[in-house]
Amino acid sequence: MKDEEPLTISILMERMKGYYSKIEEAIKAELNRYKESNFYGSLRYALEGGKRIRPIILLLSAESIGKSDTNALPVAVAIELLHTESIIHDDILDNEILRRNRPAFHIRYGLGASLLTADFVFGIILDIASRYEDKKIAKELSSVALRMCEGEFGELKIDPKIYQLSWDEYLKLISQKTASLFEISAKIGGMVGGGNEDEIEALSNYGHLLGTAYQIQDDIQDWGKEDKVANALKIEQNDKLSYLRKMSERYAMEAKQRLKSLKDTNAKRHLIDLADFMISRRF
Repeated sequence: MKDEEPLTISILMERMKGYYSKIEEAIKAELNRYKESNFYGSLRYALEGGKRIRPIILLLSAESIGKSDTNALPVAVAIELLHTESIIHDDILDNEILRRNRPAFHIRYGLGASLLTADFVFGIILDIASRYEDKKIAKELSSVALRMCEGEFGELKIDPKIYQLSWDEYLKLISQKTASLFEISAKIGGMVGGGNEDEIEALSNYGHLLGTAYQIQDDIQDWGKEDKVANALKIEQNDKLSYLRKMSERYAMEAKQRLKSLKDTNAKRHLIDLADFMISRRF
């Protein structure tokens, strides 16, 4: 019997193309509200090409507890916008030239337009949050934006050439910078889906662990680049790369464990697929 084929991004997206299509349509509808804006063209450029993993997590989380995604779509768009804003800033800070196989936003539009576009995106996110009667949605979006900024600032202060980063410091950094948005995506999905406290907590924990595995895999793929924080890691193991792979697998497995309390649905199985994908990350 042959081993199961590794879960690639193409296989994953084929399984979830229905969710992807809904998000794409929702993004298009949101951007159309700003067709007369000076920012319309740059917004479209910034949002093109994304895999929409975070908003997909939000829709799947809502559906995993048996609710319709109608109420989840606007805030799913807000999550993708927040991710987009963070990419614009991150590429500036890291002096990245390319993003998604094309010029990074600040290379294409310049530094000033990039900063203003990121600010404009925040305005759209605030507008989306204001449409929800449940003010906890706005609170969660605000909270994750603050945590992401703390993570970015923490990374900014670390020079891998002169600073030794403990494993706990590394985990705290990626928890703020990356895992926090995965966590909030799953948590808000549970909230708008009408989940109870235990369901929302299970999804939130799943998102956090998944995001941790995701960032570790990103650092594995970027291994060797001088400016990457993972290179500053001080760990006892001789083979840092093997240790990172082991820990990524551990966090992905723990993420799946958090879903055990949820009823068995197609959405839950898709969330498990995402955790399996984080281990291999075959593009």
